[in-house]
Amino acid sequence: MLRVFSIVAAVFLVLVFGGVMAGTYMIWRLNDDLPDYSRLANYEPPVMTRVHAGDGQLIGEFARERRLYVPISAIPARVINAFLAAEDKNFYSHGGVDATGILRATIDNVFNVMQDRRLVGASTITQQVAKNFLLSSDVTLDRKLREALLALRLEHAFTKDQILELYLNEIYLGIGAYGVAAAALNYFDKSLDELTVAEAAYLATLPKGPNNYHPYRHRERAVARRNWVISRMEEERFVTGMEAAEARAAELDVSLRSRGVQMRDANYFVEQVRRELLALYGEQKLYEGGLSVRTTIDTSLQEVVADALRDGLIAYDRRHGWRGPVKKLEPGENWQEALAAMDVGSDLAPWTLATVLDVAVDKITIGLRPRRLPDGKFETEIVKGTVPLSAMTWARPTVNKIYLGPEVKSPSDVVAVGDVIYVSPKRDEEKKITHYALEQVPAVNGAALAMDPHTGRILAMQGGFSFGLSEFNRAVQALRQPGSSFKPFVYAAALDKGFTPSSLVLDAPFVLDQGGDLGLWKPENYERTFHGPSTLRFGLEHSRNVMTVRLAQYVGPETVSAYARRFGIMDNMAPVLSMSLGAGETTLARLVSAYAILDNGGKRVTPTLIDRVQDRFGRTIYRKDDRPCADCSVKWQDAAAPAGDALFENAGLGPQPPRLPDNREQVENPQTAYQVTSMLEGVVQRGTGSAVKAVGVPLAGKTGTTNDGKDAWFIGYSPNLVVGVFVGFDEPTPLGRAETGGRAAAPIFRDIMMKAVGNKPAIPFRVPPGISLVKVNAKTGKLADGEGAGIILEAFKQGSEPHFESAAPTVGLFGNVPAEDEIAPAPFIGGVEPGTPGAVLDGAPPAADLPPGTLGQLPPGMQPASGLPAEIPEGGIPTDRIEEATRPSNEARTSGNNTIGSGTGGLY
Repeated sequence: MLRVFSIVAAVFLVLVFGGVMAGTYMIWRLNDDLPDYSRLANYEPPVMTRVHAGDGQLIGEFARERRLYVPISAIPARVINAFLAAEDKNFYSHGGVDATGILRATIDNVFNVMQDRRLVGASTITQQVAKNFLLSSDVTLDRKLREALLALRLEHAFTKDQILELYLNEIYLGIGAYGVAAAALNYFDKSLDELTVAEAAYLATLPKGPNNYHPYRHRERAVARRNWVISRMEEERFVTGMEAAEARAAELDVSLRSRGVQMRDANYFVEQVRRELLALYGEQKLYEGGLSVRTTIDTSLQEVVADALRDGLIAYDRRHGWRGPVKKLEPGENWQEALAAMDVGSDLAPWTLATVLDVAVDKITIGLRPRRLPDGKFETEIVKGTVPLSAMTWARPTVNKIYLGPEVKSPSDVVAVGDVIYVSPKRDEEKKITHYALEQVPAVNGAALAMDPHTGRILAMQGGFSFGLSEFNRAVQALRQPGSSFKPFVYAAALDKGFTPSSLVLDAPFVLDQGGDLGLWKPENYERTFHGPSTLRFGLEHSRNVMTVRLAQYVGPETVSAYARRFGIMDNMAPVLSMSLGAGETTLARLVSAYAILDNGGKRVTPTLIDRVQDRFGRTIYRKDDRPCADCSVKWQDAAAPAGDALFENAGLGPQPPRLPDNREQVENPQTAYQVTSMLEGVVQRGTGSAVKAVGVPLAGKTGTTNDGKDAWFIGYSPNLVVGVFVGFDEPTPLGRAETGGRAAAPIFRDIMMKAVGNKPAIPFRVPPGISLVKVNAKTGKLADGEGAGIILEAFKQGSEPHFESAAPTVGLFGNVPAEDEIAPAPFIGGVEPGTPGAVLDGAPPAADLPPGTLGQLPPGMQPASGLPAEIPEGGIPTDRIEEATRPSNEARTSGNNTIGSGTGGLY
């Protein structure tokens, strides 16, 4: 017996020794193969990039893992205690591995194996850090041993607070949230210090399995687990009994926060910011670098711009009638399921889809698209509503896309049972829904952009009707023809050549032989009438095409192309006359920045969306305004009033703000910029932009309508704000009869400016030095000696002012000129043979070598504007009458040594 016992003891000792040796070898092997934990000392977890408006409001986030890294010192004790109670109550006392917890888990797992349940672990927070950062999530003995070994090493390498900080910022807590700070925002829209006991306890339930305790899908389970955590906090005396009872009784009130853009109307703006950040820093830095981006957007103005553009596009769309339902359901088809399967852009709210269930004499009954619940499912409750006839009378059918059909007398004229339509709720004074109105997503689209003219900061950008329906940003991506909105820059070139706003240019037929098989080019005015000799102001105010072409011919197409490049409108515009009418292509953003130059006195500004970028540590890595400012860091108490500034010294105003150098490039003469601005004010007061006059403050602007009416524009400005509006189909198509810039785009501009500046004190445009304001007749340009209708203050560069002795403009080439008997005859500018490529017919050849106002010597038999009446009618002269009255005889065409083209000859 003793021998048997000895043998058994020996075998046992051998086995124990062998086990110890095997265990030692395994530990040595695992220990030698452990990952390098020292890199945790310099660990920079992926942190989401956050985008803020100029006022600090969060407008967007970019991230693969929605994480905000928060140091342990900034995490409230309530949150820390909730996680300690739920995950590792002995965290501050064990050495990385909790022996008591391991024993408890071993006993629990015996029963779990017997009941075929998933095994539970006894991992401490330190072990979870080791697993989450350095190991996989495999449930194996090998991984658990590695985890324990790493935990022991981490405890020696880092403090408890450092380990806890890594854990609370790394752990995944569901719905894309990594770390407690991001989870607090995504679940409760709160910062950590705003969380209640119940909310902190709920977050502490999530490490065990976020999907198992989803606040909507598994609400009862989530509440039960939360209450268990609260009880554990009470047992550990982290909260009092009263606090625990109050927390357990609280509702689980979760409002899941949307991803990405946090402001409905800022989708296009935020997406463009994302593109720029991607170009600057690359994909990894954008989505993981934790950048803090301060942008230029004005959130209140953005809402105004977005609403005005949508309203304007809807107004245009309704002028062109009803295009039919979105979809027609099949008989017997489940309308709730059909509507739930159809996408509705989030930025279309409060619009929604509905199915027509019944059509009565005076209304229709509709079934509304089921509301999407926070858990992603759709509610099963059936919601119905009505659309009265009065809310659908606008929906007249369109005939050939030109005319509107008969008036709507009955709902059956518009819809039928089974039609899927868009509707919007209408509410009473108590905000209760009374009925719904029929809506239609416009087929046309457009863009609107607002900019600070002095800095180029883009304050608002709306790139289309709905980002949810189309992400294409028409403000910066769409290349369209600017049409007449380009004309101010042709006039600026003429003013720089010596013209004045009162100079005369002939508004009469113009024909250009383009050579080869291209035929004749005959630009026309929109109304197809002509006004004869007219001032530059009149030509710009009323957008006279032929006058613009004649100006471009004089200054030279190359000069016009150079001005387009100088103002940043187009980089390589072809030097041909048709480009003076806006036949090139540009973007809304570039055109708005060009108008900003006119507004600010000729200084170049670059459109910008981003003011500043900081890295995850708060260091500024990009600043748009990089001008030096030595006084910006001086405390105001230490700053002295500027020496010799009696105003500040005597008034006791203290020091002035720091003065920054103006490093903007001067690309246009300030006097010319003001003259163009003055004429563009006339566009609003008397011309094609008169729809904007209702704003009631000084505004300047220009309409733009392209050939065949495919693009409609209005670009305008106040002294401190430039706004541009574009309307057009994505596939260029005529907008329809009378849909000019003054009708399709100008009302949108008006509505924006009405809310942006219309309710503020009127600010006049700044008059630069070197400008003289002289009273003239707005129509004739003649010097005025009194007051009355048609008398305006005209802006002249000093030295170019008219005088009474030579105030009457001579109907010559261009401009106010002395009377014929006061100057020596000048040689006539030789003509060209008809049919020669580039020959100007019914007009004058370029006179680039002659100063403005120089009269050409007419050939025998030719008289300036012969046959034209002394007084030009307000509505102009019909084309046929101009042609008959001004066409010379055959003898006149060939008499003398100079040959001119047919039609109105001379130098008009």
